[in-house]
Amino acid sequence: MRLFWILVVAAVINGCMYVSGSAEGETPVHVTAIDVGQGLAVLLEYGGRYAMYDFGPDSVGVVDSLLARGVDTLEWVVLSHNHRDHIGGFLELAGRGVFVRRLYVGPDTAGDFYRDSVLRVARSLGTPVDTLLRGENVSFGGGANGFEVLWPASYWRVGENRASLVLLGKFGASKMLLTGDLDSVGERHLLEMNPTLSAELLQVAHHGSAGSNTLSFLSQVSPKYAFVSVGAENRYGHPAPSVVRKLNLVLGDSTRLYRTDLQGSIRFELSPSMGVLVP
Repeated sequence: MRLFWILVVAAVINGCMYVSGSAEGETPVHVTAIDVGQGLAVLLEYGGRYAMYDFGPDSVGVVDSLLARGVDTLEWVVLSHNHRDHIGGFLELAGRGVFVRRLYVGPDTAGDFYRDSVLRVARSLGTPVDTLLRGENVSFGGGANGFEVLWPASYWRVGENRASLVLLGKFGASKMLLTGDLDSVGERHLLEMNPTLSAELLQVAHHGSAGSNTLSFLSQVSPKYAFVSVGAENRYGHPAPSVVRKLNLVLGDSTRLYRTDLQGSIRFELSPSMGVLVP
């Protein structure tokens, strides 16, 4: 009997040893879809180090949002493609007190004005710039499995939404897919290259546009949670009602679809042992 109670007490103590919902001793990745209106800015944090996937449009206070969160250094920034609503906020970094160690861009063949403007800001910050292609990786180091670039491949010459850099983050039991504004044609090619692609957490492509997010793509990825970065009452009608229906069907529960226009900035935790958690 004494041994029984010892085991019970030990189980209770061990069951309480979690940090922010994750198992003791492991470092989760925190993902925040910052509410930037009609655009995309995803803040990533691992062990007190920060990075960004896209930077939202200009004039919506993305830099202010980072500073308010105590972020003064970004290990890296990935800009998916050269559209203002994804990279405009980067143009406001100069002289604001946020240092970027490295900038990654894709091979987008369009959007020269914004691309050149971003490169000028990077030069003024002294930030090295690299071009990412399928098969390459970006990570925080320090044990984080990191992000694999799935699209576009080096032999594709694409511009606009179809050029979006697609990243698959792998952190033990957790996987997250960042799709930028990838369109339905890009989704089809992505599945051809990655026929077993899946992820627990999905950034819904192109703000929930009907020109993306085919049922075949969503069914293959089969996320448990998804988020849409979208502006309230935007003139595009995003997210499209048809896409919301498809997402609800795939997710199996409408409460697992998150929207910045309805909920503001949204935070997830990717636990290496426990999967995706919603604090």
